[in-house]
Amino acid sequence: MITRELIIETATNSFVKNGVKSVTIDKIVKELHTSKRTLYAHFSDKTKLLKACLAEYHTKVRKENEEIIRNASNVIEAMGYLHQMIVRRSHQVNPNFFNDILHYYPGLLNESYRETGNFAHMQLLELAQWGIEDKIFEEDMDIEVVGKTVLSLLKLLKDNSQFPVTEFSKERLTFGIMLPYMKGLCTPKGIQLLAKQEELFRVTI
Repeated sequence: MITRELIIETATNSFVKNGVKSVTIDKIVKELHTSKRTLYAHFSDKTKLLKACLAEYHTKVRKENEEIIRNASNVIEAMGYLHQMIVRRSHQVNPNFFNDILHYYPGLLNESYRETGNFAHMQLLELAQWGIEDKIFEEDMDIEVVGKTVLSLLKLLKDNSQFPVTEFSKERLTFGIMLPYMKGLCTPKGIQLLAKQEELFRVTI
């Protein structure tokens, strides 16, 4: 039976693997072995289907992040494993997935992110507060500013126009962008912990 959930799952996998522009309704229908009529009974057009797929994708990412944070013994460990997951996703997702959305569906990505609760920003605020409480981060840090700054720095790690993959490995970018910034947030206790767990940020895929 072709359910709404199956359509979203199939379309999401196809969009993530191939990009959005190249994946037509015809291709999705063919992969599902169904008819356009069946798909249109759930989604009136590709935009509405893509919106549902983004919600599914963001929900999955949020849950993965929550599990990492929940299982980490300290904030440095959590951020290290979160970084590993970000790099892993960057290798699993076709760059055209996000590029096509930004170009052909302006505003849809930010709208979906807002509707899923701005989860990445909220999780970073949670991590910052955790670090302050454990005296790993300086207590006078502005967690709102730090949260937004870290999101911007993470976007730099995926900016192939400024940092071509042929010249800048993910490991090099991490050690050149993220670690110096994190050291600036840390107390002496945090810097010692970061030195011990620095290997968590050495991601090679």
